[in-house]
Amino acid sequence: MARLPVDHIPVVVSPWGATIERWRKEGHIGQDENVAEHFGQDIHGGGWINCVADLDFQVAVIEETEETILRKDGNGATLRHHKLHDSTPEHVDFDVKERQAWEIQIKPHLLDVDPRRIPFEDYRKAKAFAAEKQRFYCWGGVAPFEQMHPVCGHEYMLMGMATDPEWVKDMVMTYAHFTLIHLEELFSKEGKPDGMWFYEDMGFKLRPFMSPSMYRDIVQPGHKLLFDYAHSLGCKVIVHSCGFIEPLVPGMVEAGMDCLQAMEVKAGMDMRRIFDHFGDRLSFFGNIDVRTLISNDLSAVESEMLSKIPYVLKNGGGYILHTDHSEPPEINYETEKFFVERGREISQLN
Repeated sequence: MARLPVDHIPVVVSPWGATIERWRKEGHIGQDENVAEHFGQDIHGGGWINCVADLDFQVAVIEETEETILRKDGNGATLRHHKLHDSTPEHVDFDVKERQAWEIQIKPHLLDVDPRRIPFEDYRKAKAFAAEKQRFYCWGGVAPFEQMHPVCGHEYMLMGMATDPEWVKDMVMTYAHFTLIHLEELFSKEGKPDGMWFYEDMGFKLRPFMSPSMYRDIVQPGHKLLFDYAHSLGCKVIVHSCGFIEPLVPGMVEAGMDCLQAMEVKAGMDMRRIFDHFGDRLSFFGNIDVRTLISNDLSAVESEMLSKIPYVLKNGGGYILHTDHSEPPEINYETEKFFVERGREISQLN
């Protein structure tokens, strides 16, 4: 992430739970084996802050079938979750659809530190594990965009950006300060990490959820607060986003992003194009089309890596090997193993 010469690129894998279960059943990975360590992953993370507004709310089951369960949660959100596979829950309804409901039902829960939100022990154990294995240790968690939509849904949040931007700005800064005060509490007791990894899914296919000007006006101030805090601790900032977010990248760089992940190919992202503009300021993490791994065609996987990894490394950039999305159970173990091993070999040739 400092864009300095390395002996080999770092590797990160992120198989679904169902993928891991398949590989274990097939005997490739032990029942109690750490999957990331099995593949020699170079980053280890922990410390996710619980952002549900009302921690005392008892989740209410509204409807349940063999395949789904409909629940209302402590954010006042009614969501339908799938029981048979990993997926994003369906947005059904939200108590918060405008500023007044936000100010009454949600914001008061977010203004003070609540130790119940902070996984002190898990963070401590993960940090010790990373130190023992000599892994780069990241705090990981969501930032304002991913904290807002569980409360009001994407549609109401985005309509709010257009019709009541001051409301959404207030949500952004409230969540940014909320995250900051809880991280200060965590790090004061357990020590700082090496990096901070913020999750912000701000795009869909071929478009971001907002215009670059809306990002700069509404979301960027919250990002800058958090990224400046990370830099004050000497931490690098990784930002994860699914979807097409290339138009937002200049504003994210201005906010202080150091590394962009995952650069989803099927949404339209191409790190070579972004590298041409920001390779001197950004490192890159991912952008290997997971669909090539799903095909289990090793020559296609190799071609995909050869078309991208050398482009960054030969031009002095920083790169972390990863697909552009988590790896589903259609991927054979042998394919994942080839991806990791051949990716390392390609990096050593450049």
